Amino acid sequence: MNIVVCLKQVPDTNEVKINPETGTLIRQGVPSIINPDDKNALEESISIREKVGGKVTVISMGPPQAEVALREALAMGADEAILISDRAFAGADTCATAYALAGALKKLDYDIIFAGRQAIDGDTAQVGPEIAEFLGIPQVTYVEEVDVDGNTLTVKKAWEDGYETVKVNTPVLLTAIKELNEPRYMHMSNIFEIFNKEVKIWSADDLEVDKARLGLKGSPTKVKRSTTKESRGAGEIVNKPVKEAVAYAISKMKEKHVI
Repeated sequence: MNIVVCLKQVPDTNEVKINPETGTLIRQGVPSIINPDDKNALEESISIREKVGGKVTVISMGPPQAEVALREALAMGADEAILISDRAFAGADTCATAYALAGALKKLDYDIIFAGRQAIDGDTAQVGPEIAEFLGIPQVTYVEEVDVDGNTLTVKKAWEDGYETVKVNTPVLLTAIKELNEPRYMHMSNIFEIFNKEVKIWSADDLEVDKARLGLKGSPTKVKRSTTKESRGAGEIVNKPVKEAVAYAISKMKEKHVI
């Protein structure tokens, strides 16, 4: 079973700040992590390989420093890593990102493509499904359980009010949610070995893609600006008996025309 996991290195959102003049994210000096849902996708891929055999390849699109995330994935147990990195990819929206990744995936042999449900720096949940569309393969999103029987998968798909059981044949793309599993830690022996392993670097020239559909130029989505929520003032602590405290809270809400 050959499984490819799409990973993204994202800013640790607890540390993200926005430039008040340009409205864009300030990424300099911000720590980066593997996108959490992508870790669940990687964990499930490794678990499937341990049960049925095969190979797990991780792939990411990003700047050179995204290699760090791929090496962490290798330390968790992935077999191979590929980084597609080129200035031509800069500024890509979800459509252009999915198009580039699909171009890379066409060069690989896969039965399952795994991705996280969504990235914490965008929260769109669009890239995985768009990759499946570009590749012309079926997809199951919001996956919280997978059972493999040959080339048939039985997948438990989460909905807001329950779940659905889906049977699908490979090749297929799945997107993982946190309920799928608990990602493992990096293995100590792997940590010492990862810097001796090769991370393949592919540029836009290595992919069979139309460069006009890459990066900012190939992105139909145009972001005008980004803003942060206004910080609230300090709250007021009221030490009164319950009835008096309720009456006081109601009076304050009336003052602010909340009620």
